[in-house]
Amino acid sequence: MPDTVTVVVNGVSVTMPAGSMVSAAILKTGVYGFRRSVSGEPRGPLCGMGICFECRVTIDGEQHCRSCQTVCRNGMDVRTDG
Repeated sequence: MPDTVTVVVNGVSVTMPAGSMVSAAILKTGVYGFRRSVSGEPRGPLCGMGICFECRVTIDGEQHCRSCQTVCRNGMDVRTDG
């Protein structure tokens, strides 16, 4: 098993330790607004354990993925809407 994985967050390659969550990779790029609320406010991780759903992003084309519950994989394409 490799020690690191590389994911792409909004077009930026990020190398993370194997086993890292997607939310950590996003934060490493300096992005804090993961999505927008219905009123347009930026939202980001709140609970960090998948209950609040504030960390939802698009992963490999699949919308509404909880980034705090998804382990990074090599080549993963992550898009935020924040």
